[in-house]
Amino acid sequence: MKTFIQDGRWRGWALLVGSVLAIYWLQPPLPPRFADYLLPTTTLALTVLSWLLTRPPDGETRQATWPEDRLTLAVLFVLAVGLAFNRYVDAAYRLTASRPPAPLWTAVALLLLALLFWLIARFAAKADQRRVLTGAVLFIVGIFVVLKTDALATAVAHYWRTLTGQNPALAAPSDLAWLGFSYVAFRLIHTLRDRQTGILPPLSLREYVTYVIFAPAYIAGPIDRAERFVQDLRVLPQMVGLDAARIGEAGWRIALGLFKKFVIADSLALGMSLTAVNAAQTTSTLGLWMLLYGYALRLYFDFAGYTDIAIGLGLLVGIRLPENFDRPYLKTNITTFWQSWHITLSNWARFYVFTPLSRSLLRRKPRPSPTLIVFIAQLATMITIGLWHGISWTFFIWGMWHGVGLFIHKQWSDRTRKWYRGLADKPGQKRAWSLFSWFVTFQFVVLGWVWFLLPDVELALETFGKLFGVGW
Repeated sequence: MKTFIQDGRWRGWALLVGSVLAIYWLQPPLPPRFADYLLPTTTLALTVLSWLLTRPPDGETRQATWPEDRLTLAVLFVLAVGLAFNRYVDAAYRLTASRPPAPLWTAVALLLLALLFWLIARFAAKADQRRVLTGAVLFIVGIFVVLKTDALATAVAHYWRTLTGQNPALAAPSDLAWLGFSYVAFRLIHTLRDRQTGILPPLSLREYVTYVIFAPAYIAGPIDRAERFVQDLRVLPQMVGLDAARIGEAGWRIALGLFKKFVIADSLALGMSLTAVNAAQTTSTLGLWMLLYGYALRLYFDFAGYTDIAIGLGLLVGIRLPENFDRPYLKTNITTFWQSWHITLSNWARFYVFTPLSRSLLRRKPRPSPTLIVFIAQLATMITIGLWHGISWTFFIWGMWHGVGLFIHKQWSDRTRKWYRGLADKPGQKRAWSLFSWFVTFQFVVLGWVWFLLPDVELALETFGKLFGVGW
């Protein structure tokens, strides 16, 4: 008899079930009643709705996957209702962070939601597809804006607490700490936009849900593309279960990630990196610079460590996630830095912000100058990346900082390309220029982290002054 590992027919289903269970298990406890159960459930609901809206219009294509899709819907329903039975499980053995709502209530609510989704799908099939998909994108963006804006998140938490009989005065943005939603939103928007442009391949519900909530990449990315992810997913039945080379590579990446995150990054976090507290307490310029460098290294090793762990875990189950970092702090200009720092986020922003915005500006009458188009598109792209981390003035300025930096570098490189090519015959000068370019790029990126780290503009400006010996 074949073991589960040897019989690949069930590997795709195992990934789906495992990822669903993981998003509930990973969600931390939240003060509003049922929040740590309802938020993962809402993730699944939004994913199913997005799949309904991204299905190809071809009836034959839809019918081809419908038997599997019905089974997937049933599996998701059983898992969601089954997890509600954690309500009766001792807290020490509960898969969810706190007591879920009653299973009967959950089942009825999910069935009503399924009816609503069916009605939406029927309406969407007869409506203008472009408007429907645009509305879906704006809806997801709206949820994202609420979660990332402290005042709006607090207002929602206040209302939630009021509904559940809790003290609304204790409402805070942290009440809506929806784990993984930032990455889920990017994946959903990616598929919705690609359906608009006609480049999204047909996906079964099982494939779509697994792509959106794939457990190793759920918390910190990378942001894979659906068509690339599904290629790996579809060959899982043919994958060798105990492939030594794959398992060895996976083990190495996981070990490397653990070392980066828990040895280097966490050691730097123990007083050797800049925080809002020690930014106000440090008494010397040199000490402040050292803390800022420590923060830059901590941020890299923390995020790169998580990425290595995610890639390693993905390899263990047969999914090769894309690389997200390529020695970014060694790059010699800001453009190559962003081509090697959080690569999948940069690619997403370039594909869904920079390119469509540039094309839109090119179609305007009268057409803006090419220089202005590049400036607007680069600024908008980087501000989008900044606000993705949080809607605040400091993240907005951090985005502007990098948008302006990218624009200046492009103008410089366009005007010095001939001179730079001439350095090929002058290796000494080329090495000196590369070293100088690296130094300037690194300092620019490190100084930008001041805006990224500190919570308000006043403290950031005060810190900038102290870094250059002003304001002590």
